[in-house]
Amino acid sequence: MSIQTSVVKQLFEAVPHGRSQLYFKSSLTALSHAMEDQILAGQDSPLVIASFQQERYYRQEATRYRRIADKSQQVYVLAAPETEFENASDTYERIAFTPDDALSEEWHLVVIGENFASCLLCREKHNNSEKGDHFADNARRFEGIWTEDRNITEKAAEILLDRIAQYRPELQEKIQTAKETYLQNGHQDLTEHQPNSTADPFVQRLVNYLQAGQYKILKANRSLANKEQKERLINTVTAAIRRSLDTEDILQLAVEKLGEGLGVCRCIIYRCKESDEQAQIQHEFLHGDQISVKGRNWPLKDNPLFQKVVSLGEALGIDNTEQDPDFIKDQLETLTQTCSIVSWLLVPVLYQGRLIGMIELHHCHPEAIHWRQEDIALVGAIAIQVGVALIQAEAYNNLEELNEQLAALDRTRSNLVAITGHELRTPLSTIQVCLESLANEPDMPEELRQVMLDTALQDAERLRTLVQDFLTLSQLESGRVEWNIEPLMLYECVELAMSHVRAKRHQSGGQPLPQLINQVSPDLPLVQADGEWLVEVIAKLLDNACKFSDAKQGQVAIAITAEDPHKLTVSIIDNGRGIEPKRLETVFDRFYQEEGALRRSAGGTGLGLAICRQIVTAWGGAIWAESEGKNQGSQFSFTVPVFEEPSPPKTNQTSKTKTKTKTKRSRRR
Repeated sequence: MSIQTSVVKQLFEAVPHGRSQLYFKSSLTALSHAMEDQILAGQDSPLVIASFQQERYYRQEATRYRRIADKSQQVYVLAAPETEFENASDTYERIAFTPDDALSEEWHLVVIGENFASCLLCREKHNNSEKGDHFADNARRFEGIWTEDRNITEKAAEILLDRIAQYRPELQEKIQTAKETYLQNGHQDLTEHQPNSTADPFVQRLVNYLQAGQYKILKANRSLANKEQKERLINTVTAAIRRSLDTEDILQLAVEKLGEGLGVCRCIIYRCKESDEQAQIQHEFLHGDQISVKGRNWPLKDNPLFQKVVSLGEALGIDNTEQDPDFIKDQLETLTQTCSIVSWLLVPVLYQGRLIGMIELHHCHPEAIHWRQEDIALVGAIAIQVGVALIQAEAYNNLEELNEQLAALDRTRSNLVAITGHELRTPLSTIQVCLESLANEPDMPEELRQVMLDTALQDAERLRTLVQDFLTLSQLESGRVEWNIEPLMLYECVELAMSHVRAKRHQSGGQPLPQLINQVSPDLPLVQADGEWLVEVIAKLLDNACKFSDAKQGQVAIAITAEDPHKLTVSIIDNGRGIEPKRLETVFDRFYQEEGALRRSAGGTGLGLAICRQIVTAWGGAIWAESEGKNQGSQFSFTVPVFEEPSPPKTNQTSKTKTKTKTKRSRRR
């Protein structure tokens, strides 16, 4: 049988003037033992009713109740069975109730003798805010009444005896005898009864002493729990910093641990500086169905709370955004309403006095909360660890970037040595052989002498081109180029570039060019660029396409597209050797040689595409390469801005009109 009605509730309904008190378990244990010792020390046979919540609590007192049973025939013990406890009538009456019965949450002891009466009726009080804390068992709290008022004690005994009769009807006759023997006041009305204070002063003082001591223990336990929570959170974040230098992982772990540890509705962390106008939220913890702000631009410049934290250099907590006198509602009302922020805490992430981030905690429930100093200190300790992590990660990233730059410089040096060594040694050797032959062979036939001279001149031109590429790239990278921006016709620039490529190939005496196809229309809008450098870009891209295309079957086309009204896209398309997709970005690097510096079938320094990128970038354009892979051809494209004629200023026209009008009026007069 399971009865859900509370005995404590029944008693207070019968005695509405009864005063409920809060007791710790240690206090109840002391009171119970004092009442039991009074029975064992006395000579009469009292009525004893003890209700234990569970069997394990009963087992701790079973020996004492066997001794009490030697004093009286009216002893009743109630408990929820766990192993062996069951209804039985031996040395005393045992009454078993189900674990879901209301008595499983209550602690009762009623003693009525000839010369004394005392009752202790309490119900356990659970505190959800302390759920999960490691408090001692003695810190469990109960709410109820302890009194030596006989009238109240007899009423409590009557309620419990009636409950026992429901659990074990076979004890009805024995229970009736107990009522007739011990309940002298019968069915007295206690609604107007005023409980008297007849409690033993010594026992009362002992209980007060135990209560005060238990409160001190509870306060110490809370302090220890807070310190443990703080150390656990700090250790977790510190361990994460040691495991990884990825700032994203560290910030996400910190925001989750803080949100869970402090039980807030929302916790966010974002990177920022004092001068930032806004920050994007990338790391967020949410509890419940709160509105997410992840990915949102968070206002900083127009946020007076942020500015106040920056000026003070310390945390700022707003307990209630509706009532705080320092809270500027006009400027933050929209933000607090859309994000449902009732209580707001901002803690800066500082490094050597420099702001590098911010931690914000939001409480979004209707009831405001108070930001405790220990909570603010905890968030501040986490902010210190986060600041260290961000600086370490930033230093590591800078080191990695520096290592990459050093590696790139080392590769550039190696390529420079290999390419210049090959490109310089070969023509110099040829020139030297030709000149030595001319000097040592005065009788050399005129035809052979001309061949030697032509060969020496061609290799000298090759050396001049190499040196010129080095100087050009150096000027572009150092910003020493003077640009002459003017409106140009793309068609003419393309024709001029094609002429340069043909003339260069003819002078060098190399293989014939593949078929060049000019698909550029003369009717295109004017572009705005430096004509000399624009022709240089087109010529180098054409030369590069011809170099890697078959002379007999190859085709190189130049086309223009205008997807954007403010710029044109120039594309050089060939059906030659093609480029592997993974190398499409690196082809614009300095000294890049797809086949290696010394194993290439086409000459060159690997500077042409790097020069093209520098020129196009200088006028704000973009350059890129496309290819399906080896032997699939390639396409190099770059953008050039369209020339836009400036509109005549309206103010001048207006002033001229006004002047003419004034002149006509003066003439009429």
